[in-house]
Amino acid sequence: MEKVNILVEALPYIKQFHDEKIMIKYGGHAMIDDGAMASTARDTVLLKYVGMKPMVVHGGGPEITRSMEKLGKDPKFIKGLRVTDEETISIVKMVLVGNINTDIVSQICYHDGKGVGISGKDNDLLRACKKIHKIKDEETGEIEEIDLGLVGEVKKINPEILELFTENDYIPVISPIGVADDGTTLNLNADTVAGAIAGEMDAEKLIILTDVPGVLRDPNDPTSLIQKIRIEEIPQLIEDGVITGGMIPKIETCVDAIKNGVKSAHIIDGRIKHSLLLEIFTKDGIGTMIFE
Repeated sequence: MEKVNILVEALPYIKQFHDEKIMIKYGGHAMIDDGAMASTARDTVLLKYVGMKPMVVHGGGPEITRSMEKLGKDPKFIKGLRVTDEETISIVKMVLVGNINTDIVSQICYHDGKGVGISGKDNDLLRACKKIHKIKDEETGEIEEIDLGLVGEVKKINPEILELFTENDYIPVISPIGVADDGTTLNLNADTVAGAIAGEMDAEKLIILTDVPGVLRDPNDPTSLIQKIRIEEIPQLIEDGVITGGMIPKIETCVDAIKNGVKSAHIIDGRIKHSLLLEIFTKDGIGTMIFE
């Protein structure tokens, strides 16, 4: 009976999101644990089989670091931020496109999905430009611009190839690297790429898998999860210190996606089995939903 009740609860959401695009950003535990990656890939395929159009963007920071260490490449930092030089970008391409992307596609295909791997360079999907990083000197208060090398930000998206895949029942798996106007390869932030593509593709949802439950009022209390946040409430939550650190850019990505047409954005804990399904197909969800 419990299983029947679960199916009944899911039915309205299956109907509501039928034929809608769902952007999923794989990150955290879902990326570094083989079992979690397989489970998440299976759940992504399930979304396809119940009539949705899932798309995937993946990160790979920890794996890039491990590969650099194995190859004897010492990471360089300026003010705590990683510098991406020519040698590093070669490692980034190898890890993101050659390793992680193919692993995710293999898992999707293993579970009878039609996975296809692409990078932001394919068919000029992600046109990018170098990102100028600005940091504030805590002592003087002055803003300093720093050059992190081959690190970029999305300038333009060409969605044609993604439309082609989603309309033909493929699940595109996208590596977050872009191409500059002069053909230079640039490393891009995976969260930002997922949000930008979600907006361009008019996705119903943007779902970011992380290693935290969502936005917590008390970072030491998982039960203090804030389940729903309107974007108008976010500035106050930042001012109050509820949204801090690495959660701020994730929230900003969600806000930008919503302003560009995504109906809702979700930050969920990828360490929990089937968190993707629990967030989409249950009334209360499992993480934090941001909406207008």
